[in-house]
Amino acid sequence: MLIFPGFQLLDVAGPLEIFGATEGLEPMSIAASREPLAPDGWPQVRFTPDADLATAPEFDVLFVPGGDGIRHALRDAATLRFLRERGERAAYVTSVCTGALVIGAAGLLRGYRAATYWRYMDLLPIVGAIPIEARYVRDRNRITSGGVTAGMDFGLALAAELVGEDRAKAAQLKLQYAPAPPFDAGEPSGAPAEIVDRQRAASQARYDERAALLRSIMSESR
Repeated sequence: MLIFPGFQLLDVAGPLEIFGATEGLEPMSIAASREPLAPDGWPQVRFTPDADLATAPEFDVLFVPGGDGIRHALRDAATLRFLRERGERAAYVTSVCTGALVIGAAGLLRGYRAATYWRYMDLLPIVGAIPIEARYVRDRNRITSGGVTAGMDFGLALAAELVGEDRAKAAQLKLQYAPAPPFDAGEPSGAPAEIVDRQRAASQARYDERAALLRSIMSESR
């Protein structure tokens, strides 16, 4: 699990709970350095990576979360190079939320169907991915998910793929993961139009920044 300053807390914590509760899985975190990192919006919380890019052992699954801090990962040539090199030999390349934009910037989603956070779905073609509106999407050995809470569904799907459905179901029961939200506003299709419009407006500057950054990265990589 690659982390960086300003990663989305639940993007990591949700799947990490799933993986930690699933027999046979051994999650670990990797970052540019082993200095403790704070998630986006939670300066009082610290994650200490298990390894840095230089000391990371071989692994089967590469995972990248999203969050406002993806700008750090996108602007760090060493991180993108690590993702590119390790992604090419990993059994699975995965992401939650806008982590898809990061693995895409590393050249790992060209020609693959993929999902990301709803606000940024139309940025996926910049990195050569094919946008698919779904909670999570598997295309060959690439598994990507929608935003934030979708990481729980992704985590269960990946756990089932790696160690079997029974162990994934046992983890789901252990965590009592049986979502039943009090209203249907978790997707733009279900939320009131005025709320969707406010969310779009509030995130416009961040959207523009990410679009420009991705276009620059992909232009330089050609």
